[in-house]
Amino acid sequence: MTAMPASPDDTQLEPTDTGTPETDGRAARLWRRELNHYPVTSHRLAYLAIVVLTTVVLYYALYVQYAVATSIITHFHMTYSYFVWVSVIGNAVGAFASLVAGLADRWGRANMVVYGLLIAALLSLLALPNAPDKGTYLVLFACLSFIEGIVLVATPALIRDFSPQLGRATAMGYWTMGPVIGSLVVTVVTSSTLSFAGWQDELRYSGWAGLAVFVLALVGLRELSPRLRDQIMVSLRDRALVEARAKGMNPRTAAEGHWRQMLRLDVVGSATAVSLFLLLYFGAVGNFVVYFAATFGYSEQRTNGLANWYWAANAVALVAAGLVSDKLKVRKPFMAAGAVGSIAVTTLFALHATEQRTGYYTFAALFVAIGVFTGVTYAPWMASFTETVEKHNPAATATGLAVWGWIIRAVVAISTAFVPVVVTSATPLVEHGAQVKAASVQAVPALAVIDAHPRLFAELEAYPPTAVPPALTARAMREVGADDLATVRKAQPQLALLQRYGPQVKSAAAQGPEQWRTWWLICVAGQVFFLPFIFVMAGRWSPRKAREEAVEHQRTVERELAALAEEGD
Repeated sequence: MTAMPASPDDTQLEPTDTGTPETDGRAARLWRRELNHYPVTSHRLAYLAIVVLTTVVLYYALYVQYAVATSIITHFHMTYSYFVWVSVIGNAVGAFASLVAGLADRWGRANMVVYGLLIAALLSLLALPNAPDKGTYLVLFACLSFIEGIVLVATPALIRDFSPQLGRATAMGYWTMGPVIGSLVVTVVTSSTLSFAGWQDELRYSGWAGLAVFVLALVGLRELSPRLRDQIMVSLRDRALVEARAKGMNPRTAAEGHWRQMLRLDVVGSATAVSLFLLLYFGAVGNFVVYFAATFGYSEQRTNGLANWYWAANAVALVAAGLVSDKLKVRKPFMAAGAVGSIAVTTLFALHATEQRTGYYTFAALFVAIGVFTGVTYAPWMASFTETVEKHNPAATATGLAVWGWIIRAVVAISTAFVPVVVTSATPLVEHGAQVKAASVQAVPALAVIDAHPRLFAELEAYPPTAVPPALTARAMREVGADDLATVRKAQPQLALLQRYGPQVKSAAAQGPEQWRTWWLICVAGQVFFLPFIFVMAGRWSPRKAREEAVEHQRTVERELAALAEEGD
């Protein structure tokens, strides 16, 4: 992994200390992970890479259930509503776990990430695939979501700690690739293996991946001491000053009142706005399999293959946007341009939601465009958000991210609960669509016989099968024939299922495209809501003014270092 480029004089500023924590022995390194000096570049990039890998495998484990949603529903005999509430409850639990993770400002971040990943891997490998019933599955998924809520806060906090502001967008672009690459891994693996693997196997694959990265994180992941991370670092040139200041800092004093400091419009408002901006992303994770199965008849495997276009484009755009944003030293123009582009393309996607003739590659092209514009928006937004939090108190970074984590998970939970309310057709199609389709195929010969003798079979339906008058039975034998009558009798289970659920499924199939279009347009409204909150966040619009500000900051750093040197003398 390549993170943000080093500053021109980065080599000159390398400390002799390599960033290894001072511990009492090798075993203590598995718990005591604090660095008392800012790490050299090679170590810093390694820590960033571990954090990104951790995020990838965690979201792989979390999102894989949505890629095999219809299989899980069938296995546990869930209703679609029940499966929706599995997701709602999981996200609600994750939201409050994010608040708990705000303690990372006091307790540190690295151990939350390392041991949280271990628990998540074991849940995916051993617990969820062996759940005996749907109630147990719900509880276990809530446990997995609790871990995700903690790591959702702790990992970007680590990314912020190890990335100065002038390289922050690139670093956050890599971190944001975690959920996106996690989604891409889900769709690539499932689209390649579902032909021979069951849903339990798909969950186990994610568990094995989690264990592999856990071993790497257990041995390799470190974090900055509170005295270092509780300061603003604009560029790598600030390293000497940050370490000099750290000697006189009291971390406990720096963290006082941090929750109150984060309850501001630029923190809470922008976190809410970006959560609504991402409604389509949440829909892609949780509802694309259901949407394309119900509306276009796609299999789980085909839908996951289609989603690959979205995730791949999004991943590339996140890193590219981060690099250019850091190069120009601005965030807001990227957020604005990305949001406007996303609004336009998502609107096109919503309009195609009602058209059965829309082809696979038309959707693929739309997903590529949406993925690109979302990436252009989100990596700079993450950088700007952490810089907005730092503006109030750099020692409260995890607290600010906890506020964001709570809001984003709450929005996911609420929006997930509202999908079946808006898209009422999803429930009958998911629960009975496959059964009705299979029954209609199996009952074709019987239906042909019934269609040829509608009046006779209308009279037969008036009686239970064991109470048909002998005269009517004899008449049926004369008019239809013994073989055709046997065909109708053999198909009675399929005919009964068609009679019970067929009208519901037919009505839902007709209403579904319009209802899904309404939901996708709600996602567009969320993106529009995002636009005004760009203006309240930290950062410049003009690259020229941003460069001037960076130059002035460097002069200030040099003056302060000179003053500290004089005091030392």
